[in-house]
Amino acid sequence: MTGVALVTGAGSGVGRACARALLDAGWRVTLAGRRLDALEQTAAGRAGALAIAADVSDPAEIERLFAAHDARFGRLDLLFNNAGAFGPTADIGELDPDAWRETFAVNVTGAVLCAGEAFRRMAAQSPAGGRIVNNGSISAQSPRPRSAAYTTTKHAIAGLSKSIELDGRAHGITCTELDLGNARTELIDALVGAPGAAGALQADGRHVVEPTMDVAHVARLFVQLAELPLEVSVPQLTVTAAGMPFIGRG
Repeated sequence: MTGVALVTGAGSGVGRACARALLDAGWRVTLAGRRLDALEQTAAGRAGALAIAADVSDPAEIERLFAAHDARFGRLDLLFNNAGAFGPTADIGELDPDAWRETFAVNVTGAVLCAGEAFRRMAAQSPAGGRIVNNGSISAQSPRPRSAAYTTTKHAIAGLSKSIELDGRAHGITCTELDLGNARTELIDALVGAPGAAGALQADGRHVVEPTMDVAHVARLFVQLAELPLEVSVPQLTVTAAGMPFIGRG
């Protein structure tokens, strides 16, 4: 089963990998992100893609994004709420209010507004229904040191996902909180430490180069999730690199 999807944060990392996997599987996909050139690189050589530059922290740009999607495709079967920001490296006593507001605007407000746009369309279209996937990160379950802003926003995504899943029942809409740990991208390499680097800060104060997994494995699993029939709900899915400090973290 294929359909029509919208992926935010599609210009790099997990969003790019999952968007390309959907396109390769025959989906039609709107690619959203701040940089049009990066989105066009994601779409390069693949049919069925629409690249739209949009900042999910801006409600007007979200409205414009979904309107452009409607004009091109006229239907929405899947939203991947993937756009996000790591935010400041700081404990709660050091957290700058402006940095907090910026992180919350992207990670929470952007996800809420995109989900709302998708929910309304999925409920009204014929046949009704669809799947919303929110990128929660394993920080939705357990924090890294000095990540108060990011961790708080990702715990909010956990609550958002449960609310969408509950409210969507009457409309054939299901929601998944997708919690990923150390999928290998340029962003994760910078965070957890590539071989030879100092590594990621651990709860005991050490820096450790952590295991990572090929993001292609995540993308393949994502397509399998997207293509499940709507009678199947996957409320929460955790996927990590084997051996990374998550189970037993701290």
